[in-house]
Amino acid sequence: MKYRTLGKHGLKVSAIGYGCMGLTQSYPPYLPKDESISLIRKAVDMGVTFFDTAEVYGPFSNESLLGEALHPFREQVVIATKFGFDLEHGRNDVHNRPVILSSRPAHIRKALEGSLQRLRTDYIDLYYQHRVDPDTPIEEVADTMADLIKEGKIRGWGLSEAGAQTVRRAHAVCPLTAVQSEYSMWYREPEKELLPVLEELGIGFVPFSPLGKGMLTGRFNKDSTFSSDDFRSAIPRFSPQNLKHNVVIAELVQEVAAGKHTSPARIALAWLMAQGPNIVPIPGTKTVERLEENIGAAGIVFSQTELDNIRHRLDQIAIIGARYPKEQEQLTGL
Repeated sequence: MKYRTLGKHGLKVSAIGYGCMGLTQSYPPYLPKDESISLIRKAVDMGVTFFDTAEVYGPFSNESLLGEALHPFREQVVIATKFGFDLEHGRNDVHNRPVILSSRPAHIRKALEGSLQRLRTDYIDLYYQHRVDPDTPIEEVADTMADLIKEGKIRGWGLSEAGAQTVRRAHAVCPLTAVQSEYSMWYREPEKELLPVLEELGIGFVPFSPLGKGMLTGRFNKDSTFSSDDFRSAIPRFSPQNLKHNVVIAELVQEVAAGKHTSPARIALAWLMAQGPNIVPIPGTKTVERLEENIGAAGIVFSQTELDNIRHRLDQIAIIGARYPKEQEQLTGL
């Protein structure tokens, strides 16, 4: 396994992380608990040291699962989790309850104590604000993070789906370790403003959905459909009419993969890592085979000519449809 560093304080992580959300949420069917634990531990055996979860995944069950799986290896791994939702009065839309954001200092501390308990640890390596709370100044959040770092309860902090100016304001109060946002060959919005700011400030970048929610792996075609309990069924860019157009992006990735004698998933992940040394994607998976495939992306190298050609072709493709249902788009800062 190769390794990368997030932030100026030197948080060393595996070049490919593991996004755990899909083990308990959004992408059924889910593995039995013992199989999920076995898969997470297999990832550790294969050199993965960076694991991403959140209190809202489940909610709570994802953290509990990860805590049990990683407890024997706690000092060998880096755990990232997230706060920012008021789960007493609302949950994410998977449960058909209202989404309520809260990043008040007292709420953050309460959320952190719950996460520490579920993750079976006394510190969090990387603690993200899951979504920016418009009712709590980001400077107040950053002050709270600074206090938690001093107390040893967290070792670094980050933002998820935050805009460039929010990142600047937060970083000025308490330096950020990383920012997490969606980024892939079919969603490149962070390139416009966010990535240049992160490079300037020395902040790591953690792309979620690096495989385009499965689109870039070649799993789907223009006629693919999704069950009602699959999150993709509510995403506009996966709607039947839009998918017929958007599948062209998967065909491009498959073509590049064939030219380099590798898999589309490895191409998609390697392309992301080629965009900067501070970028660490966190693909999720439910099988050892896909885990091995994802990890293998760290060994794929592109020439500058290849990268220029891929970018030129990506620029010619217009993806149709939003990346989130309308009610969730308002929670993003990009």
